Amino acid sequence: MISRLHQLDRTLLNDFQRDFPLVNRPFAQIAETVGATEDEVLCHLTRLQNEGRIARVGGTVRPNTAGASTLAAMAVPDEALHDVAQRVSQEPGVNHSYLRENDWNLWFVNTAPNEALLEASLDAIRRDTGLQVLDLRLVRPFNIDLGFSLSGDKRSLPPQRDPDLSVLQEQDRGLLHALSQGMPICQTPFAKLAQTLGMAENAVIDRIQTLFDAAILTRIGVIVRHRSVGWSSNAMVVWNVPQDRMIAAGTALAAHPGVTLCYQRRTVPGVWDYGLYSMIHARSRSEADATLRSAAALPELAGIDHLPLYSLHCYKQTGAVLDQPIRKAG
Repeated sequence: MISRLHQLDRTLLNDFQRDFPLVNRPFAQIAETVGATEDEVLCHLTRLQNEGRIARVGGTVRPNTAGASTLAAMAVPDEALHDVAQRVSQEPGVNHSYLRENDWNLWFVNTAPNEALLEASLDAIRRDTGLQVLDLRLVRPFNIDLGFSLSGDKRSLPPQRDPDLSVLQEQDRGLLHALSQGMPICQTPFAKLAQTLGMAENAVIDRIQTLFDAAILTRIGVIVRHRSVGWSSNAMVVWNVPQDRMIAAGTALAAHPGVTLCYQRRTVPGVWDYGLYSMIHARSRSEADATLRSAAALPELAGIDHLPLYSLHCYKQTGAVLDQPIRKAG
């Protein structure tokens, strides 16, 4: 599908998922790079956002640095799925929610400014639905970038850097929240952010650079909605890896071409014993299956039980909540 788009659209979607220019007129710099005008770049990005092809131009924040987050799962009966999915999506801290192929069929990411508010949000969902919620907290990220070539060129991503939390300041919470929600697509987006946050424009740019250098911001650029441009086969593959093999397995899996996310999470012994997670985004199920077969053949994953959970429906996809109170359901 991406091949049917205007050439400038394809370039903006594919080449600017990372390394967004941290200058006063970033879109002018992008325009100079691609041989277009600033107005053309702004017009195309605005249209792509209005069409739902991009979620935002902004940043992705490393989990559990400026706030708290978890991946959660529920086993929802078919007859209750619509109502439960709607209730989960109404929770302000839920920023991703998917129906997947498994008895544990409703999966969502829940975020909050702190641990207490995250717990309250999960408890509200449990109370309102009467269902068990698996709380699968992040243990170790191997790759949490989720930027990849849309041309089909499968390249391994650079290793995940450890964050330097010592650089965090109280004012950063609002800035990180704003980047998670998306910057204005205008000539001077950092000036607009600065005005909203009560900061100087150059101070905003400097803080973004500092937070990126500290690996708290994992990516700054165009955040693509992959399904909308033809990458419609989304598989979350879970692996039951023994602890003594976890680091080797996760490191190898994260570096495997075609794997777009990889991380270790808590298990729920006897209920959900899969501790290593990876994402595969592909243009077809057969392409995703081929990537999975080659990943499963890695020596570090030899003999490891694994399970692909293909996405059947996306209920919600927004930026993380880092600086707003989570509404408790009444």
